[in-house]
Amino acid sequence: MKTIPLQCIFSTVLLLAATNSHAALQVWTCRDTVHVLRDERAGKMKNVALAAARNEWESFQILLRSDVAVKGVGVEPSDLKGPRGAIIRGTDAVLYRQHQFELTLPSYRNDSFKPGWYPDALIPFRHPLTKQPLGDARFKPVPFDLPANETHGFWVDIFMPPDAKPGKYRGTYCVTADGREVAKIAVELNVWDFELPRVSTLQTALGSPAERMHSYYAKRAKAGKESEPKDWGAVEAQVADEVSRHRINATPPAALLTPQKAADGSYCFTAEQVDALRKFVDTWHVNAIHTPHPRSAVKDPEAEREKLHAWLKSFDRMAAELNRPGVTFFTYLKDEPNDEEEYHYVQKWGPPIRAAKSVVKVMVVEQTKTQNEKWGNLYGAIDIWCPLFPLHDEETAVQRRALGETVWTYTALCQRDPTPWWEIDFPLLNYRAPSWIAWRYHMVGLLYWGGMSYWSGVEDPWTDPKTLDRRKNGKGPLYQGEGTLVYPGRAAGYDGIAPSLRLKALRDSIEDYEYLAILERAGLRAEAEKIVLPLAESWFKWEKDAAAYGKAREKLAVMILKARRK
Repeated sequence: MKTIPLQCIFSTVLLLAATNSHAALQVWTCRDTVHVLRDERAGKMKNVALAAARNEWESFQILLRSDVAVKGVGVEPSDLKGPRGAIIRGTDAVLYRQHQFELTLPSYRNDSFKPGWYPDALIPFRHPLTKQPLGDARFKPVPFDLPANETHGFWVDIFMPPDAKPGKYRGTYCVTADGREVAKIAVELNVWDFELPRVSTLQTALGSPAERMHSYYAKRAKAGKESEPKDWGAVEAQVADEVSRHRINATPPAALLTPQKAADGSYCFTAEQVDALRKFVDTWHVNAIHTPHPRSAVKDPEAEREKLHAWLKSFDRMAAELNRPGVTFFTYLKDEPNDEEEYHYVQKWGPPIRAAKSVVKVMVVEQTKTQNEKWGNLYGAIDIWCPLFPLHDEETAVQRRALGETVWTYTALCQRDPTPWWEIDFPLLNYRAPSWIAWRYHMVGLLYWGGMSYWSGVEDPWTDPKTLDRRKNGKGPLYQGEGTLVYPGRAAGYDGIAPSLRLKALRDSIEDYEYLAILERAGLRAEAEKIVLPLAESWFKWEKDAAAYGKAREKLAVMILKARRK
């Protein structure tokens, strides 16, 4: 009788265990704007059918679950091969692993809260800007050890190049474990024969993550917790690239927006400032720039009106030299004037600035309807109105637009249901729906506070989602993920920012707005409204089925294609 070495028996057992674990692995996909929580069971969709315009991002999720632990899981993209030898390269796809947060309590007014592990932060496979492999980090994307009986996911971004040939592209994404292929996902991508503009139509002002990072790391370095980045220039470039790829305005360095005072009392921007600003605007496709508040130059707008106007004229000359007429310059005059004194502040500053007829427009985060008649109104003091989602008043907004003023919108903390509030535990669709509603109301801009990186409220944003917890000082409720749409990249192996699922949904929202803007420019607003209004009737009544937005987007694409053929 032949004796089998113990080492061979042990190796065979390990092989059988690995084979069984791979067989138990369930892989499925999802392309809707939804969270897939850790306790969710496997879905049925195995393959992916996508469609997008040129110069647009399209995404899907790859989700995994197994009855037994599976080690070393990864994802390998392939080229997508299209008509007449066209290729969308797999190496150009951007892949992430989804990082989850355990939420045991609801954010304020989330009556449909479900406790569980919510995916949000995204860990990139490669450095977002340089595309180089990442080194050691606290959180690695792959290989990933999948625990038993837990659902985890990957996020895939595919970009349609501006020169992509229209038509069907096909390829395969492979899921691997321990270096072996364990599942194949057939990916079909239909590139529509039209292109989204490089510069978005919807204007955005979501603050500067880079600026907030300076104070965040300075504070942590002073406390001896963490060192500051060694190369702030590289960090700022990565931040600008990241937000720009999500169709959000990058924020120029403050030095580029600071006019120089001459001996004769005039102000001007140097040729170097203008050239640098032009490069910034062109590189990052900027369509709106937040200029400094005029109080940086004058203390009293009436008593120093001549000086105020001299300061504003420097921006006029700079804008003329910049020669980017699609860029809006605005000063953020006042945030939420909610009492008589603050109303008087706007009434004092707004008219003198507007009287200069400058390119610098006056923005105030306020609704078009007067809060309290005893305070007077703000009419004549504001160029850009920016009401909170639920405080928009259509009747007075129509009146202000008729006078040449514009309306943006914004969100900040939960106040009224069922508007689409921006916390992690609310549906991911809350970040996609707002642009549809904004377009329906002729709103042209979207604002958000905090620079998307409000991390100072927690010790570690990667483990604690309670970024704004007012229970600590007894002054309010809990807002999970408030002010935070990106995460410190250092935990993922680089200095900069890492995106979130919420940021991806917001990018898709801005791209959806572009479809509507294309149709409006083609004179087809009324036809587009027939598709939009069933989804986005108001800030209080909007469609909650995520799949409905994808179907509506396809209808808009068909309408665009028909218009192009005429």
